[in-house]
Amino acid sequence: MKITSAEFEISAPDLKSCPNWELPEFAFIGRSNVGKSSLINLLAARRDLAMASGVPGKTKLINFFRLNRNWSLVDLPGYGYAKVATQDKHEFNTAVAAYLEKRPNLATVFVLIDSRLEPQAIDLDFLRWLTGCEVDYALVFTKTDKQSATRTRAAIDTFLAIVADFAAEPPPVFACSAVAKTGREEILAHIARVLATHRA
Repeated sequence: MKITSAEFEISAPDLKSCPNWELPEFAFIGRSNVGKSSLINLLAARRDLAMASGVPGKTKLINFFRLNRNWSLVDLPGYGYAKVATQDKHEFNTAVAAYLEKRPNLATVFVLIDSRLEPQAIDLDFLRWLTGCEVDYALVFTKTDKQSATRTRAAIDTFLAIVADFAAEPPPVFACSAVAKTGREEILAHIARVLATHRA
């Protein structure tokens, strides 16, 4: 897929504030500091479309971007972010849960996993919950430039072995590095395939 345009649309604090459109939406979510903004910028081929930050939890709203004028990339607040008041954290998590459970044009959720880490309970807990929502999702293992391909493959295999305990079918899996600019074409190809089924 070739990206010909990528534009910021709106930031929504809750489900009712989301855009009133029928564009298929591809949401991106993950633990804080997993490289979500960098991946979004890589996919869109725009250095500053999503604002990357060294401060965990910088994304606090549901951010919508319109790509190629016919689909949307959605940047969701990270789960488990730090330095946010407890009440605010509850509200943000409620907004994200409502979006994932009730947004009718949500096509796929890309869940980002840090490929360098042992399986994290917070990632697995989120995936168990997401599996129960009956939403299509894919796993994206990030920061693969920071270790060997062998270690990345081992990390993916270990993670998938745990996911198999609660997921009926293994989700699509991608490995990427925003630094090395790898994984972009594979993820965009998956989005293109999903878009084709929506238009059929």
